[in-house]
Amino acid sequence: MGSDRRQTNLFHGIDHLFIIVTVVLLIGGLVMLASASMPIAVKNLGDPYGYVYKQIFSIGLGLSAGFITFLIPSRMWEKFGILLPILAIGLLTIVFIPDIGVTANGATRWIKIGPLPNIQVVDPARLLLLIYISGYCYRQQETLTNDFMSFVKPMIFIIPACLLLLGQPDFGSTVIILSVTAGLFFIAGFKIRYFIALIIILGLAFAFLIYIEPYRMSRLAGFLEPWKDSLGAGYQLTNSLIAIGSGGIFGVGLGESIQKLFYLPEAHTDFIFAIIAEELGLMGTVLILSLYGLLISRIFIIGFKAIRSELMFQGYLCISIGIWLSLQVIINLGVNMGLLPTKGLTLPLISYGSSSIAITLITLAMVLRIGCENPQPKKNLRTNG
Repeated sequence: MGSDRRQTNLFHGIDHLFIIVTVVLLIGGLVMLASASMPIAVKNLGDPYGYVYKQIFSIGLGLSAGFITFLIPSRMWEKFGILLPILAIGLLTIVFIPDIGVTANGATRWIKIGPLPNIQVVDPARLLLLIYISGYCYRQQETLTNDFMSFVKPMIFIIPACLLLLGQPDFGSTVIILSVTAGLFFIAGFKIRYFIALIIILGLAFAFLIYIEPYRMSRLAGFLEPWKDSLGAGYQLTNSLIAIGSGGIFGVGLGESIQKLFYLPEAHTDFIFAIIAEELGLMGTVLILSLYGLLISRIFIIGFKAIRSELMFQGYLCISIGIWLSLQVIINLGVNMGLLPTKGLTLPLISYGSSSIAITLITLAMVLRIGCENPQPKKNLRTNG
């Protein structure tokens, strides 16, 4: 009886706006995926809705796993401790095993398990690392505020994970994981002078990693002067800019994109935002940005409310998820609009990607659970008479 009452109270605390925004992004994402993927789906799968069907299957998996995740008390995740980063490193290592790792477009980021869709290992690995860093900040709260070396300890796991990502190669995910770690340390009380030193160190490290890899330098050159080599290094960016510029205020119309007809590579994954801008125009992009703004703001609100309620691990986990989601959206949009070099990061909940959308839904289910665990304001049940 007591368990039923707790479960009922849990569902009473659900953030309805959070759910509505997520559902709208999912449905809108499927509509845009159907439009952006039709030409390539016919070519690769022989069915114009092939990628949409795969995405719906992945959404079903994500929602099912997310519901199970929602039923698990959030404090349980912190108890796994260092097992989580070890598992993350294991996942990132598997891609280098012959006959298991899958290579596409020069990158080895996926694994194939039986009839399941290819799994991009960085998606579950990133979530495991976020949980670990959140737990570390919770357990080492006092040390973080006094000792710069407190940042070094979790690097025992973070650095190997980042090196494995760079080996795939996946520079964008490396940037996100290190940036989220730095941001969460700042929220947890890292002194401002330590934080500034950390940002400088990370900035120099990112610059060095770009400099030593010719393909990254090529991407940087294509980003700085895309029209100079519009048929080479700048090809993807120039076609993305053409798509965005063609959309105007109201767009050319849903399904009427020209760039998706094999002009813009990865139109259904990394560059789906350019197709949205082309077909729906400025009004459509403003709507998408508003929805992401609402979703991310709800995540941060839930996180800071948890911290104020002294649910420190839960608060840090929400904030790390909010930082990750913000960075991925900003980087994807920046790449599409020519503000950042190409990174190969998808647009959450919209771009095609089996493991990406499933893990994102599981992650959001964790946030929803934490929101329900936060103390709810008591209703005033005053009656007349």
